[in-house]
Amino acid sequence: MNLSVQLWTLAMMVMSGIGMGVAFDGYRVVSGRLQIGRLWIPVLDLLYWLLATLIVFRVLSASNEGEVRVYVFLGLLLGIALYFWLFSSSVIAFVVWLIQTIEKTFRFLVLCFDWLVLRPLLLIYRLVRVILGFLVVFSIFLFKIVVQLVSPLWRLLRWLLRPLTGLMMQKLEPAWKRWRIEERFKNSWNGLIKLWKRLF
Repeated sequence: MNLSVQLWTLAMMVMSGIGMGVAFDGYRVVSGRLQIGRLWIPVLDLLYWLLATLIVFRVLSASNEGEVRVYVFLGLLLGIALYFWLFSSSVIAFVVWLIQTIEKTFRFLVLCFDWLVLRPLLLIYRLVRVILGFLVVFSIFLFKIVVQLVSPLWRLLRWLLRPLTGLMMQKLEPAWKRWRIEERFKNSWNGLIKLWKRLF
């Protein structure tokens, strides 16, 4: 292996060490903000080291076909030392700022969704309930007026048709009892009253 390949491999290992430091600080800050339970920390640490090892091995394979030498470990240690000496505080501050920005953006989007979607829908729902309630009350009022106006005519018609209706009731009484029409009508009417009370 010539000197240029060795220097290139050393430089790549230094960059890999810096990258490992960045990933470690980012992982540490994110896990602290998310308040991950202590039981998960060893698992996440193991995943971090497995991924770091895999990435370093891939970089090493690309730079010198995977040959392991002492300067490889020296390059990694040098990169990690340089990172924690020069860049660690800046990276931590950037990750904290990025997390805060994401949280603020998420809160803003939730607030916009609340004001632009949920509140208008709730207002429309309440308005529809008020309109429907008004229409139902107005319809009942009109119905009562119509009943009062038609009541004399209905009494006259009932008096005129009393012989015919009496005969029809005698014919229909067995079917009326067999089909339980009166009971079903009462159940339907009670169901409508309960629905009305639930909605209004």
